[in-house]
Amino acid sequence: MMIGPEGYYEAYLKGKTTAEIMTAIRGLKQEIGRLKNTMEHPNYQSTMHPSEETRLWCTRLYLERAKLALVEVGGAYVPSRAEERVAKFDADIPFISKVEFSIGGFFEGCETRTYTICGNQVHMDVGHPLILKPSSLEDIERAEMDADDFLSELAELNIGEWRRDYDPSRWGYAVLDGTQWHLYIYYSNGRRAVKIRGSNDYPYNFNRLLELFGIDAK
Repeated sequence: MMIGPEGYYEAYLKGKTTAEIMTAIRGLKQEIGRLKNTMEHPNYQSTMHPSEETRLWCTRLYLERAKLALVEVGGAYVPSRAEERVAKFDADIPFISKVEFSIGGFFEGCETRTYTICGNQVHMDVGHPLILKPSSLEDIERAEMDADDFLSELAELNIGEWRRDYDPSRWGYAVLDGTQWHLYIYYSNGRRAVKIRGSNDYPYNFNRLLELFGIDAK
């Protein structure tokens, strides 16, 4: 059972010096990285209770509480360049104008879904692959969505933390066929498009992205 962020503060941070809190912060960041790497491994199967996903969610809360505790004792948290990039991505989410997602393979073709934000609505267009699995369009009723809800769900995926390229070679695997995918995000404020690609390798919460788009989990 995981404790709440205030319980974590009482147990591990209260009365600590700035140096001790910074040590805790570094440990929490390392734990977040370890959990994400565990979940991204091709052979990952959760055997923990609570699950890695729950632990990751809680550790993020602990990290934010630790940063606040640092300020409370007179310290100042300096974000890394990677954290600055994540913060910039999150700040630009309200300016997303279009999202394109494609997934498929050589034999079955790729299905591409384009989500265009028009005022308060998001309109979805589907580009059909050569061979379309019937189940892939089971949630076509999401063709019109509320823009605020769509962007809110997108924000919860922490896409700013994702790699720009996912390849199984990082795990020592070499796969020529299989499943390829890409996620392109376009903006209305002049920011360059964010382009993320993958081939038989995925972010730790990829299935949540598929759920948002109404596509069967991989």
